[in-house]
Amino acid sequence: MKVVVTDYDFPDLSIERELAEEAGIELEAAQVKSPDEVAVAAEGADALLVQYARVDETVFESTDLAVVGRYGIGVDSVDVDAATEHGVRVLNVPAYCIDEVSTHAFSLLLACVRNVARYDREIRDGAWDWTTGKPIHRFAGRTLGLAGFGKIPRAVTEKARAFDVDVVAYDPYVDAEEVEAHGAEKVDFEGLLERSDFVSVHAPLTDETEGMFDADAFDAMDESAILVNTSRGSVVDTDDLHDALAADRIGGAGIDVMPTEPPENRSLLELDNVVATPHVSWYSEESSQELRRTVTVDVLSVLQGEEPRNPVNHVGGN
Repeated sequence: MKVVVTDYDFPDLSIERELAEEAGIELEAAQVKSPDEVAVAAEGADALLVQYARVDETVFESTDLAVVGRYGIGVDSVDVDAATEHGVRVLNVPAYCIDEVSTHAFSLLLACVRNVARYDREIRDGAWDWTTGKPIHRFAGRTLGLAGFGKIPRAVTEKARAFDVDVVAYDPYVDAEEVEAHGAEKVDFEGLLERSDFVSVHAPLTDETEGMFDADAFDAMDESAILVNTSRGSVVDTDDLHDALAADRIGGAGIDVMPTEPPENRSLLELDNVVATPHVSWYSEESSQELRRTVTVDVLSVLQGEEPRNPVNHVGGN
């Protein structure tokens, strides 16, 4: 049996190779991204490990895969419906970077609230003037809104307690009692926009969530509101976000993800009221190792006839 790693930006594949060797399974590395390239690389493979490559019907119809494992939480780069139709298991790693992403979301938020990036740029250019960042308001006592209420935003809620901020959350798939049990108040989307001083986005990319933060959403927010996105770039309409920020219709944004990465259009990232990082919120040395080990073990378990720990879809009687 053979596992093909379609693409990766890790220093090496030592973790994956060690685990595959212990299981007596061949592991082959490629560096391909497009479905056509993946289909060629996957010839003769029983499984794929995928970081950024797109895996769609083109791949599934031309291969005999048993399982695709995604390095990460989101699986929007894999056509899960097509995989299911072809009897292919899809796996992810849903809990490897909860601390990292929740901490990074707070880091972006605080950097925006305190104008950290602006002051840093000005000092590097020779200035020393605290008044250029006015007005800055007290963080405590304000309201943080969360779009989505899975594991990561629940960790954000826990961190928010130390800052004495109120937390409201919008998630149509989580009931009010569960939200309240984790220290937040459930609201609808309109309530999230209207009540929040800050909004942190933690929604997966689906047909339902694509572009959910658009011009109408920004118009409903307070003109001093700050948006933070560490989920998926396309959940936010970045053109509309640019226009809202440029016109001071909202106060600022902390951005870790973009619809296309690296972004072709950098106009949003060049605004003074934007703090940006290069899709790094998931990363620490510990989370990276956990990610690689977890998904590799899960893929190998499927090839050995065992049930995976983190299935995304259900195939056959499973």
